[in-house]
Amino acid sequence: MDVLSLFSIDTIAFTVIGYPMSYIEFIGTIFYLWSVWLISRRNMLTWPVGIVSSILYLVLFYQIRLYADAGEQVYYLGASLYGWWYWKKNIEKNKKGKVEVIFSPAQSALKWALATLILSFILGTLVSRLNVLLPALFPEPASYPYLDTLTTIMSFTAMFLMARRRIESWAYWIIVDVIGIWLYYVKDVKFISFLYVILLILAINGLYSWSKEKRATSQHTNPEKI
Repeated sequence: MDVLSLFSIDTIAFTVIGYPMSYIEFIGTIFYLWSVWLISRRNMLTWPVGIVSSILYLVLFYQIRLYADAGEQVYYLGASLYGWWYWKKNIEKNKKGKVEVIFSPAQSALKWALATLILSFILGTLVSRLNVLLPALFPEPASYPYLDTLTTIMSFTAMFLMARRRIESWAYWIIVDVIGIWLYYVKDVKFISFLYVILLILAINGLYSWSKEKRATSQHTNPEKI
């Protein structure tokens, strides 16, 4: 087997409950889960690992003609490069070897939440009418268009906030994962539904870990407020 064949969806690594798992999907998934675990630990390696995952998923989605999903990976790739730079700058500034995490001001957090909901509703309305607007390309109505677009926009928001070291980004991921577990299960894509269970566990751990670090930092710098 040559190296290039590993990037083909037709090169199967193994089969799970009748599902043929290609090398590119398997390796991409491993790198993705690894990057989520690393970011919960505030480890800078999360960004290069995440970049590898995004590239593999981009190639995967392109091959199976899921161009919107491939486009999402371009966004994640850009956000990962930005996060790598932004976290490195913070580490150089605080000289502690690990990135400092913070909560957004309440007003800023509310603005992000409202913008996410409004954009999700607008995009969901558009997606729900694609079969009417472009029947040749979308002969059937979209399944759960509002939930689908909500998870997409929330993922974009969460990724950007995470790159900005914002603790509330984990709350976005938790909501996305809960919806994803149910949505993929009812659509009978049970492997991906199970993957979202793992992601939910990692997201809960990430929220706990980052919040714990923030409390410890506040205790150290402002003990009189505790």
